[in-house]
Amino acid sequence: MPRVIIAGASGLIGSTLCPMLGGHEIHILLRRPMDELPESIAQHVAETARWPEIIAGLVPEIAISCLGTTMKKSGGDAAKFRAVDKDLVLAFATAANLAGARQFITVSSVGATADTKNLYLRTKGEVEDALTLLAFERLDIIRPGLLTGDRRNDPRAGERAAIMLSPVIDRLIPRAFSRFRSIPASTVAQAIAELVGNGTPGRFIHENEAIRALAG
Repeated sequence: MPRVIIAGASGLIGSTLCPMLGGHEIHILLRRPMDELPESIAQHVAETARWPEIIAGLVPEIAISCLGTTMKKSGGDAAKFRAVDKDLVLAFATAANLAGARQFITVSSVGATADTKNLYLRTKGEVEDALTLLAFERLDIIRPGLLTGDRRNDPRAGERAAIMLSPVIDRLIPRAFSRFRSIPASTVAQAIAELVGNGTPGRFIHENEAIRALAG
């Protein structure tokens, strides 16, 4: 039974993913405890500075990052945003790599590239590039379009409006650009669950069509 460690398990994708991994030994890193989790999932609640110590003790085979925040939640502070979406993700990945994890799965974004002025996409692109340098045996980069789902504890007015309009907008986006269409968070979570434990080495990028194919 592979040992899997997840950061960002309280978010939209992470909270959906956890119950899907019943055939694995699951550990989640949290800053605050979560309710309504299966007893089989071990919670490790600590400040992020202690996460590397916890990871080293667990020696996971597979690490999954569903970490992410928004500029609004960061108070409009770009440094605070990057502290989560870049620094924390890379600290988690580095600790997992040092602990011997062979597979790393991360949730990025469609359009991610270090070569852009857009802060969000540049940050995601920089993280992808840095993760590649860590040389995991297998690296899976998930690049979904607009995520749809119920963010019960994280209301985002602008995003809610986009989600409401997404059925119309998706029909206007040509199939050749389907990677920019919306996608349910549950579909992304299922795709990640299918990737967990995949033994084929290499670096793999999964956009909407590939994510849907994995999820079945």
